[in-house]
Formats: sequence, structure tokens, C-alpha cells
Amino acid sequence: MDSAERTVTAVVTLGGERLGQVGPFPVTTPRWQDVAPVVRELERLLGVPALVLRLVRAEGGDGCSGGHVVYHAEALGRPARPLADGGIPLDEDPLRAAWATADGLLGALAWAEEVLAAAGRPATGPAEQLRTWNLSGLLRIPTAHGPVWLKTTPPFGADESGPIGLVASVDADLVPAVLGSAEGRLLLEHVPGVDCWGLPDDAMLGAVARTVAVQARLAGRAMPALRDASPRRLPARFGELLPRLDDLAAEERAAAERLLARLPVLTGALEACGLPDTLVHGDFHPGNWRSDGRRTVVVDFSDAYLGHPAFDGLRPRPFLSAERWEDVRALWERSWSAAVPGCDPGRALELARPLVHLSYAVRYQEFLDGIERSERVYHEGDPAAEVRRALAAAEAATASGR
Repeated sequence: MDSAERTVTAVVTLGGERLGQVGPFPVTTPRWQDVAPVVRELERLLGVPALVLRLVRAEGGDGCSGGHVVYHAEALGRPARPLADGGIPLDEDPLRAAWATADGLLGALAWAEEVLAAAGRPATGPAEQLRTWNLSGLLRIPTAHGPVWLKTTPPFGADESGPIGLVASVDADLVPAVLGSAEGRLLLEHVPGVDCWGLPDDAMLGAVARTVAVQARLAGRAMPALRDASPRRLPARFGELLPRLDDLAAEERAAAERLLARLPVLTGALEACGLPDTLVHGDFHPGNWRSDGRRTVVVDFSDAYLGHPAFDGLRPRPFLSAERWEDVRALWERSWSAAVPGCDPGRALELARPLVHLSYAVRYQEFLDGIERSERVYHEGDPAAEVRRALAAAEAATASGR
């Protein structure tokens, strides 16, 4: 099989009735959460509209892409012909996301249509399902004034309307407009442009400088709705996680325990660099910056928290070339030096390198603790992998004398 292809089987239900299976059929986009082409092929084969609810299982593939994937899909009408059934089980799970059920997903769509109708901007056609997985669902809804986006989110995610509102209070053009929000649901205005993966255009750099300016102005403001993941809490949070990581080798565990013992000193040194705790995006990489060449908008605040801005400052690094990372790093440092005279952003980035990976390890475990079993394949092994990255970063810092 081509590495850019996956094959799909769908177990199809209708209002609680199991209709049978469709597939396997090929899909030429590899990522499992990318369900738009799956929905199109299902609708062609079934002859009725359909929605993908969740991942049932996956075989083969690499990095949550490719291989053979089984989904649970909901038909929105009865197909003209009966479907064969291969007996793939559809188990119940108490941690199933609301949008991974027919009632939950259809309820979110009905809510979005009600919000749009009340705003005098009714939907002009059916929603297009683009993505679904354990962290979110994403659907595009057409209106006469352009598309809007319905995002569904889990209980362990931030209520994105809160951090978006905080950013908008300082720089409204840096974030998408919120048209409506409710528990686990967010309706957003469309943002023109493309995600900034690999963009050479310097317009993307606006996200960095403007985000620093926003964070500096928000520092000191009360943010009670945000989870507190500031550096001072990291020793306790990582201390609770470490005993649960069965996939660390004995020597890795010993090194992680030594790093844990050093955390109060490291986090204290980071705080001494003079950058304030503030709103942190939590996943500040170019895929969450969207640009049309004139305006750059930051999206996806589901991991937002109160913490240290160096954790955002480091996030773009693994997604950029070495040359582009130097551009971003230098801009981030200059922006903080201007915003908080006398601070040391360069040292903050160096000190934060192992700490940010430990923070990601804790966050990935929160994902695993909050999602159903069949969807854990997306994140299994991630907490231990981040601990290994933290150990490597700490060793590199020690070797360089930093």
C-alpha cells in the first residue's frame, strides 16, 4: 500500500440500529482523524448522508496514519440496499466523547443551526464533517455570508471561548470571532488563508510578535477559568505521573527521578528570568497559525492554561527548519525584551527546554486518562516519549554547561 493511503471499513448504524458494514475501500489521505474523504465515499456507497462517529480500531500504518482503519459511522437515512455484516463489535465505553455518539454529534449540529438562525444567518446547506478524533471534532457549515466552523471539545480541554476572549480583549484580529459557545461546543467565524505549515512567507511571524504582546498585557490579570500549569506546579504534577510510566527502562526512570529532584531549582531559575506567568496557548506551532498573507490568526486554544510563556516560545521549534527556527527564536526574544525590560528571554528558553517536555508528558497522560480505549492509540507512549525528550534536553544543557 502507498504510505499516503489508508483503507477503511465502516460499521454503519441508524438511530441505534446496526445496519452492517461498508468496505474496505481506499482513501488517499493518510491521517485517521481526517474523515472528510471517508464521509464522501460512505455517502456514495450508501446513497444517503452519513457522519463518522469514532475510531473502532486500526491495523498497521505509522504514526496514526495509513494502514487499515475501522470507524463507526451513522447513516442519516436508510440505504436502499441492505448491508452485509462482518460482526465487528461496537463496544460501549464510559469515556466516549459526546461527539463520538450519534445523539451527541447531531445535538451539536442542531445547536449550531439554532445559534445561526437566531443570529439571522441560517445554514444554507448541510454541514461538512472534516475531522473527528478523541480531542475534537470539526465541521464546516455554509451560510449566505460565508462558512462557519463548529468545533466539539472534551471535558479535559479548555473552554476555548474564555482564552479567545482574553486575547480578543487585547488584539481582536489575532483570534477568530466566536459566534456561540456552550459546554463542549464552539461556533467560530471562518478565517481566510491556510495553516502555516512550512510557509516561507514572513507574514506567519506576526503570530509570534503579536502573541508576545498579548501575553505581556494579560500578565497579572485574573484568569480563574484557566487551569494553573505554572512552573511552580510542575514538580508535583510530574511527581504524580512518574510512578505510572511503566514503559520507561530502569536507567530512564532513575534519570527521570534525578531530574524530578532538580525541578524546584530549575523552575526557580526559570521564574528568575523575569518573564511573567500569563495566558499560554499550549500548542503554539505553525499548524495553529492561519495566514492569508496579510493577517495571521492563532487558532485552537483547547490546551490553553496559566503558565510560563517560554513554553509557547519553544513549541514551534520541532516544526520548523533550523533557519526558520532561528528567525522565530530571535523574534520571540526581541519581543519579550521590549515588553518586559530587564528580563532574560534567551535564558528562559534554554531553561525551559526539559521542563516543557515534562509538561507535555503530564498533558498527554491527561488525554489518555480522559479518552475511550479505542482512541488511546493516538497518544499511547507519548508521556514516556516526552520524558525521554526532557532527559535528552537536560543532558544537553549539562554537557554545554548551561
